[in-house]
Amino acid sequence: MADEEEPETLERDPNTSDMFGAPVAAPTAAPAEQSAAYTVIARKYRPRTFDDLFGQEAMVRTLRNAFASGRIAHAFMLTGVRGVGKTTTARLLARALNYETDSIHAPTLDLNEEGRHCRSIIEGRHMDVLELDAASRTGVADMRELLDGVRYAPVEARYKVYIIDEVHMLSTGAFNALLKTLEEPPPHAKFIFATTEIRKVPVTILSRCQRFDLRRVEPDVIVKNLEMIAGKEGAQVEDEGMLLIARAAEGSVRDAQSMLDQAIVQAEAGQMVTAGSIRDMLGLADRAQTISLFEQVMRGEGGPAIATFRTLYNFGAEPGQVMLDLLDHTHGASVAKAIGPQALTLPKEQAARLAAVGAAVSAGNLSRIWQMLLKAHEEVRRAPDAAAACDMALIRLAYAADLPGPEEALRRLQSGEPLTGGPPSGGGGGGVSASMGGGGVTAQARAMPQPAVSDAAPVLKSFADVIALMDKKREIALRLDVERYVRPISFRPGVLEYEPAPGAPNNLAQRLVARLKEWTGQPWLVAAQGGGGAESAWERQKREEREVRAEIEVDPFVLSVMAAFPGAEIISVRNLPQPEASPMTDAPDEDEDDE
Repeated sequence: MADEEEPETLERDPNTSDMFGAPVAAPTAAPAEQSAAYTVIARKYRPRTFDDLFGQEAMVRTLRNAFASGRIAHAFMLTGVRGVGKTTTARLLARALNYETDSIHAPTLDLNEEGRHCRSIIEGRHMDVLELDAASRTGVADMRELLDGVRYAPVEARYKVYIIDEVHMLSTGAFNALLKTLEEPPPHAKFIFATTEIRKVPVTILSRCQRFDLRRVEPDVIVKNLEMIAGKEGAQVEDEGMLLIARAAEGSVRDAQSMLDQAIVQAEAGQMVTAGSIRDMLGLADRAQTISLFEQVMRGEGGPAIATFRTLYNFGAEPGQVMLDLLDHTHGASVAKAIGPQALTLPKEQAARLAAVGAAVSAGNLSRIWQMLLKAHEEVRRAPDAAAACDMALIRLAYAADLPGPEEALRRLQSGEPLTGGPPSGGGGGGVSASMGGGGVTAQARAMPQPAVSDAAPVLKSFADVIALMDKKREIALRLDVERYVRPISFRPGVLEYEPAPGAPNNLAQRLVARLKEWTGQPWLVAAQGGGGAESAWERQKREEREVRAEIEVDPFVLSVMAAFPGAEIISVRNLPQPEASPMTDAPDEDEDDE
């Protein structure tokens, strides 16, 4: 018969001996579990009911109320980042719209029992549920072909359901072709769209859909899902490892499940999967070590910070990832300072360490470190030698962490305190530093060994004294820049605030600090503010020249000369030196004057 299986054809007689004399091996059957195709965790544990959707309670509540009241929209727009359940929700909605059992004959979100159409919808073979990928069918011809069948009633189910994934990739013509159908859809048609780029969808399409924003899933919710899956799979994973996976997933349940699938095979069957092996798998640095690195940077210890980084680098940590961890720690310390350590999704010991850093450092310094880390991360990403760029970034961060901000520096000067502590123990070197903050540039000299200053050090009581001292020291270039670009705001010994004129050199404050420190033997704070400065010496000179010229141009004698010589013009104005009165000149006689 045709249905009978044909006997397996043997390649040779099992009773014959091997031509080389080897005994015939007994046939062994492969275990059933090894021959079966393996299903990855992300597919195996895909939600089958709305109750299985993790982290989307708000959307499920809205849909449940809409279905219960019969106010079911004709089109749904599902948006969110990858892995939060957009396609899964679309398929669940298709099942809910066409749900039917012996006792239920209406749309419902209670899918605990498998309905008549559920199995075929799950397997993607239902005639009335069409699932398309807009990435592969973007043209207007594809959309017209799809919409040609909308006007026909469903074959089996209650509704014809069109699921279009990545709908933002449709062309403009395809969107226009879809628009009329969405505006006046037939009562038996439902549309479900999913996209990760909601801004690329035309507003005319969005206005005709009921929109649901699927939110990122919180790490603690992802951890519960992973623990459930690990228990069913018989895998043992450390709690810290679960948290590492949840944080690396960035709100995506599917990404977390895929990483768990990979993490389970990091250990032998029946053994515990350690957090260290998961950290190595993800390419992450040891978080405790990066917190130690962050603490060293915030203490200004450049040398120990570089040593810690090189240890992490030798163990396989990526320099860019280390910069991201430092950014994360800066953010954590700032949040802990503002809210408290309970706001951090970290183990208690690590959260307490970051909270301690936040308590010891001002919010302004944390903000400046954040800005510097953002720039450092970009430098490390683009540098030909990422490790060397990371070393330089750590040195810069350690140096800047020891500097006070502009407000703190002013407060210390007013109270007579030293501007800085001692040089950082991790690295030597001093000099002039410039830091961005508060809308201006602040430059100050760090504490460093200086040559002995003579007892006759100049005392500067005004801004004019500064210019006079530069003239005396023959700093011609610096004096010209100061006269041209410095608009003084306030001056007191040790502190100069000014508004930079347009075109001012970027290093003017640093040059001025270095020279004043050298000449006076005391630290100076030179701060460039956004506005409010007086005229610079050059601007004042030009204004006075314009005023003198304006007075001369309206002088009656000059006007008469200009009228007598048509075409004449005033080229320049000079003050001629007045001859001094001779001591031998006799005073005029009063009697002669009277005459």
